[in-house]
Parts: sequence; C-alpha cells; structure tokens
Amino acid sequence: MVNILVVGSGGREHALSWKLSQSNHVETVYTAPGNGGTENNVELDVNDLDGLAEFAQKNNCFTVVGPEDPLASGIVDKFNKLNLKVFGPSQAAAQLESSKIWAKNFMKRNNIPTAQFEIFDDAQKAIEYVQSIDFNVVVKADGLAAGKGVIVCNSDTEAISAIETILVKKTFGDAGNKIIVEERIDGIEASYIALSDGNVALPMASSQDHKRVFDNDKGPNTGGMGAYSPTPIVTDDLAKKIQEEVIEKTIHAMKNEGILFKGFLYAGIMIKDNIPYVLEYNVRMGDPECQPITMRMDFDLYDYFSASVDGTLSSMPSLSWKDQFAVCVVLASDGYPGPYSTNDEITGFENISSSTGVFHAGTKKSNGKILSNGGRVLGVTSLGDSLESAINIAYSEIEKINWSNKFCRSDIGKKGLSYF
Repeated sequence: MVNILVVGSGGREHALSWKLSQSNHVETVYTAPGNGGTENNVELDVNDLDGLAEFAQKNNCFTVVGPEDPLASGIVDKFNKLNLKVFGPSQAAAQLESSKIWAKNFMKRNNIPTAQFEIFDDAQKAIEYVQSIDFNVVVKADGLAAGKGVIVCNSDTEAISAIETILVKKTFGDAGNKIIVEERIDGIEASYIALSDGNVALPMASSQDHKRVFDNDKGPNTGGMGAYSPTPIVTDDLAKKIQEEVIEKTIHAMKNEGILFKGFLYAGIMIKDNIPYVLEYNVRMGDPECQPITMRMDFDLYDYFSASVDGTLSSMPSLSWKDQFAVCVVLASDGYPGPYSTNDEITGFENISSSTGVFHAGTKKSNGKILSNGGRVLGVTSLGDSLESAINIAYSEIEKINWSNKFCRSDIGKKGLSYF
C-alpha cells in the first residue's frame, strides 16, 4: 500500500484526491494545502518544495502535482534527485506551459499546427505590427498568469489596449515582460488531454471548457467556469488527427530534443474547417476539465500514474470510461475574475445527491463551517445518460447550495447540444 500526496488546493486537486482514494493500492491521500472539501490537509504551500519533499519522504508518499507553478519551479527534478516517486513533467518539459514563447517556437520548428505569431518586448513595435496587419489578434503574456494572461481582441483598438495592459501597465507582472501577438483563429474550442510516460501518450476522454465569465462566452477570461465530457465536437476522426498530429508529435519531438515528457499533456485546441490548431499547451490536468473527466473514469488512476513515472504505459490496458456524460458547473464568487468577497458561509451540502460530485476549490473549513475562500468556489459535477440530462441534473443540484454572493453561468454544456 502506498500513501499519496496531492499538491494543490483547487477543484482539480480535490477531484484527483477523490479518485485516487478509490484505488486498492492506496492507503491515505494527503492534500497540500488542500481546501475545505479535501481530507488529510497538510499546511504546506505548493511552492514550498523543500517542505513537500520532506513530507513525502517521511510519509512514504507517491506525489501527484496538480498546478503549474511548482512544475515550472522544478518540483519533479527535486523529487527525482531524492528518489521520491512523483507524477508530472520536469522543469524543462514544463516550459511548454511556463513560457508561451518557448512553446510557440517549439511548435514552429516541429511543424505542429498553430496560429501564426510574432513576439515583442517593446509596446510601440507591437502596436505598429497590429496596425500593419488586416486580421484580428490574440495578445498573450509569455509567462504563467493563472489562466488569465490571454486577451482575445475584436479590433485594433482592443489589441492596442491589450498590449498596453500587459507590457506597459504590467497587469500580469513579470509574466508579461514579453508578449505574443498571434492571429485569431475563429472556430470551436475543445480540450484534449493525454497521459504520457515520455514514449507513448494515452488520450483522456474529450472535454470542453467554458473560459469566459458570462453566458454565451461573453466577458473576460477566467480559469474556467465549467466543463463537460465527452464533447461531440471532437469526433473520432478529429480525435485521431489531434492524437497523431499534435499529442504524439509533441511527445516525440520533445524526446528528440532531449526532454522526456511525463505527466498530463493538455492541448487547448481550436478547430476550424476540421483542422485542429494548438492555442496553448498546459502540462497538467485542466481545471475544471478534470472534474467531469475523473467522474467518468472507469479505471484505477493510481495504476496509470505509476506507469507514467516508471515508463511502462505501453504495457497498460486501454483506458475505459463510463458510458455517460458528465457536466461540471463552477459556482464562483460574484465579481470574479475581478474583486470579490470571501468568508461567506456555504450551506446545503447535505442535500446533494450521492451520485453528484461537489469538488471544492476556493473553500476553507472554520469552526465546522465551510466558508468561501476564492473566486472559483465549487465545481458541482453530475453524470447523466445524455448530455441534456447531465446538464439538467447539475443545474438542479446547484440550487441546493447557497451563499450570499454565489454566481454561475447558466449555459454550461449547452454548446454541445446542437450536435445531437
């Protein structure tokens, strides 16, 4: 039997902890720092690499790293040096997410389909470039910005404002020392996530995230307001194309460049005329995509994490999935992704059906109560035999949970319905 240490505090980490705790090989799942919904919380920050390593060593833990920051800081390299088993990519492999510029140049030299782009560290030159072209753009901060460093522009005026926001006003700090200005591809977006051991990559179930804060994809980008799985947008034919032309190409190109990619490889895909373009890479499971994906898993997740670390994924059976749809609706604090209040008591958990997963993100426990403690607070995730029934169940369940400034989108999953 093995103990697990899940590093992180969000809905993704709660979902991973929940799934890993069901393994026959797992004794105790610890979460650091965890949240109001996770058990066995360890008061260690995700960037306290020394403290996390010491805890994993003392408690015989197999470590699973949820968020991007510790991966970018080299937690996997540190644990490997100490002979501690850890699931996730090395610091070199994590550059696919920690530097959008590194990732775009990697895609360009390895012929992985992505939008055309230019790189700038000078605002005036970026503005002159935008004024010289005849297409709309997306402006991206180079570094990690908690999912918010991407500004989609509908005009030159918006593009210039985005350039000034990132490069001049430094809204995202050092993450915005350099920017990418890339052609805006208008299509349908989907998330494609695979599990790799550096040699092979097993595809997870398809999913679709909803990044904008308001219904009908209006308002600013967030860390994700909900997701569902599977998505009919990713047909079998398209999945094969993404798997071969993006995922496997990426894994093999990384290996050829001397970097073994182990862990979750996430490709944010824009589909236009049935051609998949990579918008961005993440080097960990998506959040909130993780919540519906884990609800549908019909296999022992620990077995596959262990095989990823050991480099033996090719000997593992194919992943099996429940033949149902899962929909995750994120309940957020009103005002997110801008300023919002915290410390509001959340009630109604006892009324939730046992077949629905309530994955905590921005919550904390205080005197036996659950309080809001972040922008994205809960991910209410329901299964249904059709996408429509999963949507209906999720929205009827969220009515049972209350706090003073609860807010959510009312259209999660609905863009998939037109495909049936």
